[in-house]
Amino acid sequence: MISEKMYELGTNPSVIRDLFEYGNKRKAEIGADKVFDFSIGNPSVPAPACVKEAAIDLLQNGDEVALHGYTSAPGDAGLRKTIAEYLNEQHGTSLTADNLYITVGAAASLSISLKALAEEGDEFITFAPFFPEYRVFVENTGSQLVVVDCDKKDFQIDIADFEKAVTPHTKGIILNSPNNPSGVVIKKEGIEAVCEVLLNKQTEYGHPIFLIADEPYRELVYGDVEVPYLMNYYDNTIVCYSYSKSLSLPGERIGYIAVSDQAAEWKKIFAAVCGAGRSLGYVCAPSLFQQVVKRCMGRTSDVSVYKKNRDLLYNALTEYGYRCIKPDGAFYLFVEALEEDAKAFSERAKEFELLLVPADSFGTEGFVRISYCVSTEQIENSLPAFKALAEAYQ
Repeated sequence: MISEKMYELGTNPSVIRDLFEYGNKRKAEIGADKVFDFSIGNPSVPAPACVKEAAIDLLQNGDEVALHGYTSAPGDAGLRKTIAEYLNEQHGTSLTADNLYITVGAAASLSISLKALAEEGDEFITFAPFFPEYRVFVENTGSQLVVVDCDKKDFQIDIADFEKAVTPHTKGIILNSPNNPSGVVIKKEGIEAVCEVLLNKQTEYGHPIFLIADEPYRELVYGDVEVPYLMNYYDNTIVCYSYSKSLSLPGERIGYIAVSDQAAEWKKIFAAVCGAGRSLGYVCAPSLFQQVVKRCMGRTSDVSVYKKNRDLLYNALTEYGYRCIKPDGAFYLFVEALEEDAKAFSERAKEFELLLVPADSFGTEGFVRISYCVSTEQIENSLPAFKALAEAYQ
């Protein structure tokens, strides 16, 4: 009568969403100020002023029919040209509007890109820890997700293990840096080593292997940390991007796919992207916010707030005895659980009104993810609870 696979997905929400809903229920019971919800990556930093200014001006003075009407299926040509020019300026690429497809957020970018590439029997590799929905997106194409563990000391890529995982069935890899859930930025030498493996394996197997860069956190880095732009390291690259984090617009669902013009038969790949968008119904992203992001190109929310939150939380937790992976980007802190079972640790944390996501679903057991994209006040108020939780294990 119905798809059992879709029923399973619909009746088994993600661990993150499940914990988020528990938090909402708990807040209604005892008050929001008494619940320390670190479950979901929902930016607390307001969007930059240009977003509001652009939206108001467009609504008051723009072409009302155009603002609320359809754009071209791959997105407004002017926005695509603007993004291409911005990327060329920032990264030395040579993209045009014909390399860009505007999407409803990064989830659509990934789903479309995978659908465009996948053929029967294909495999896609990613690195643990990874965003759990990768498995859903990959399996929805009929392909298989292959997971390679990162080094648990620093969560950089283990190149030897990665090389062993690449087979004749490998169609591509998904690389997320800065990473959700660890906040780790993959170092330049790690990127170079990954690309060398891919180049060698392409030659060995006689077919392209694609590098899908999932980059919604690109601008959320601290200090002088470099996030390598993968098109400059590997020709067969597709970049999936979202403005959800950089502009604090997760609810507006606006992003893009950029197909490298150096990729083999890139025009054919882009046509497949358009076809995948069509088949999935992901055409014509919201018109108003296509115009908003066009006016806000290169702008970001106040990243310094996230750095302040990171430093406050990381320093306090390490002082209390937790082992934390210091994040160079994004707004997540990856913390080793104080017992072997991270799910049990997460349940124990609830006794102190701390909502921490066990990382089992991220492909890495024994850790929890803390989303510190919350108010600094919440972090300050939560520290006694973190200390009490640590003391409960002593």
